[in-house]
Amino acid sequence: MASIINECEKLKLDYFILHTGQHYSHKMDKTFFQQLGLPEAKYNLETGSGSHAEQTGKMLIGSERILQEEKADIVLVEGDTNTVLAGALAASKLGIKVGHVEAGLRSFDKTMPEEINRILTDHCSDFLFAPTARAKQNLVNEGIDQEMILVTGNTIVDAVHLYSELLKDTDFIHQSDLRYGGYFLVTLHRQENVDNIERFTRILQSLEKVEREFHLPLIYPLHPRSKKKMKEFKVEPRGIRLIGPIDFLSFLRLEAGAKLVLTDSGGVQEETCVLGIPCVTLRDNTERPETLDVGSNVLAGTDPTKILDSVRLMINRKPDWENPFGDGASGRRIVKVLKGHFN
Repeated sequence: MASIINECEKLKLDYFILHTGQHYSHKMDKTFFQQLGLPEAKYNLETGSGSHAEQTGKMLIGSERILQEEKADIVLVEGDTNTVLAGALAASKLGIKVGHVEAGLRSFDKTMPEEINRILTDHCSDFLFAPTARAKQNLVNEGIDQEMILVTGNTIVDAVHLYSELLKDTDFIHQSDLRYGGYFLVTLHRQENVDNIERFTRILQSLEKVEREFHLPLIYPLHPRSKKKMKEFKVEPRGIRLIGPIDFLSFLRLEAGAKLVLTDSGGVQEETCVLGIPCVTLRDNTERPETLDVGSNVLAGTDPTKILDSVRLMINRKPDWENPFGDGASGRRIVKVLKGHFN
């Protein structure tokens, strides 16, 4: 949302940030505001962790109270988290307009909690800001009025463009033994992967095989969820360098310097596509099929043989693909539409 917030600041619009506290560790929360030069959130619900029902319920109650006090004209939510669903539901129940940034993404896998969040949010939104023409078509196929849909590109491209200059000021790679193009980067945190001991173990064993074949370090910044499950399952991966969560700019720099990225994150699939880094997705499906179309990404699932074959396929892939997610002006387009509508 950084580019949207920056545009609101630039135009001196009357807006505020409501932070649910779904992500609350310093590295996954406060550093984003500090590094991206964003104003502090006016409200923080400090929801913390919990089951899907607990988290969504707390955020729904807290958001409703604040939106009633603020008398907002519109609530913007981005992505597919529980925060997004809670914000959209709270607003729509109060008769407040909802704008969904990153609307229309579909994995067509309803076992994913994120897919449920995406679908429900889209169907109670008034403004649907789709990143691509394919995302728009998904919405049209579900009977949503085309007049409510605008293809804007994705704000992640804005963020990568906006903050690429700042990457030069971060020394993460130079403070270690890593060299550009000399390591693999791993991110693994999705519920369907890390909450399932068989899938999680299978993926980690596959990564060990990747390290043995290519003799390159595998760097894995551990998401709190993954760390918790590793401890619970008593899993100790070998040949993988585990590090703590890192700040946004350091992570972006790690992505930009990697030989290849292995991930189960939707956002990382987009970022690697924009940065020109080959990606292997450790899932059976993706809500970012555009990355498969342009050839920046391949689906490997969790089968060790397929993961290894996918790395072999992608490791020397030339970054000659075209970025399908826009030109880096998505935030400006979104705010312009809303400013025009609300005069």
